[in-house]
Amino acid sequence: LGAMTEALFGLLPLIVAIRAGRPRPAFRWDIWLTLNLGLLTLLVAIPIVNQALIFVGGTLVFIAATLLLVQLAGLYTLKSENAANENGSSHYGRKFYIAGLSYFLLGIIVGTGLWLGWSNWLRIQVPVEVHIHANNWGFLSLVFAGLLVDMYPTWAKRPLAWPRSITPIFWMLTIGALGLVLGPWVKSNYFSVPGIILFLSATFWLLLNVIKPLWGDREAWSQPGIWHLVMAYFWIVAPVLVAPLIILEVPGFPGVGIEQNAPQALIYGWVLQFGYAFIPFFFYRMFLPHEPARLGGSWFSLVIVNLGGFFLWASIFLLDYQAALHGAAYLFWTLSMIPIILTLWRIVRDGLARLDEGVVVLENS
Repeated sequence: LGAMTEALFGLLPLIVAIRAGRPRPAFRWDIWLTLNLGLLTLLVAIPIVNQALIFVGGTLVFIAATLLLVQLAGLYTLKSENAANENGSSHYGRKFYIAGLSYFLLGIIVGTGLWLGWSNWLRIQVPVEVHIHANNWGFLSLVFAGLLVDMYPTWAKRPLAWPRSITPIFWMLTIGALGLVLGPWVKSNYFSVPGIILFLSATFWLLLNVIKPLWGDREAWSQPGIWHLVMAYFWIVAPVLVAPLIILEVPGFPGVGIEQNAPQALIYGWVLQFGYAFIPFFFYRMFLPHEPARLGGSWFSLVIVNLGGFFLWASIFLLDYQAALHGAAYLFWTLSMIPIILTLWRIVRDGLARLDEGVVVLENS
């Protein structure tokens, strides 16, 4: 999550600026410094449960997220009237990013409060769930949706199936995430159930927007990166689909086990896998700008990262083999990183080699 947050904090201003038809924004040292100091402080403070340091770390990350949100909101005033994306409409993704960061701010407050006793005076009934839901269903879901909306025409070389559906999808995701946050906050299914319905409906609608234009295109489906993007959403849909069974407390259904283990499958199956696809693409753009950028991933990483998710979910139901299945899941997830790391290393190495070649040419001339 820390690595993904770092990547998103760096990329979102660039993407919004491009969609605004403006030059690349200057690097924000204040955002970079507060974010990294905050994350490092939390990495030290949480294991030793130092409340003062946890407060400092949470505050620094909160400041960094606030500064980024203000920066993205301010880019609206830089938008050219003629700046439009491939579908003829401008700034689809920006509102997703701003809404997602707003949920991130809430997640930071609740997460920091877990260690400082804030849950009592905030009257949060199930604070851990509120924290997880704000970060996953709010922050990451909305930001990833914005990335798909903004970058899909570049990745797939064609527009989304129904560009006009983006606004209703945005509101369904935003309101659905709010229901999923308020549900455990007040411990009421009157918020959770509508939230699940809205969130699932919006997610399926977004996936149909992605899949329909590619249907029947064998060349597109020959790219592991496209499969990574689509398969990643299986791991966000799975826990939401079983949520009604947990809410209804169906006898014999391992609700507690799912609540304890599903977040790991969600992070490594959805967040990690989505990153496998989009992070190498931006590495190509940054280090090898004269080469065609493509989505990351390989058939090996695709199969292995999803096997990790299946093994973790199997461990929830096969309690006698839980330890072995857990170990296998984390082994598979670790192995799946190898081709991605090698790809990133090759991109950086080739990019730096070309930079060295350019310096030598300049010196000789």
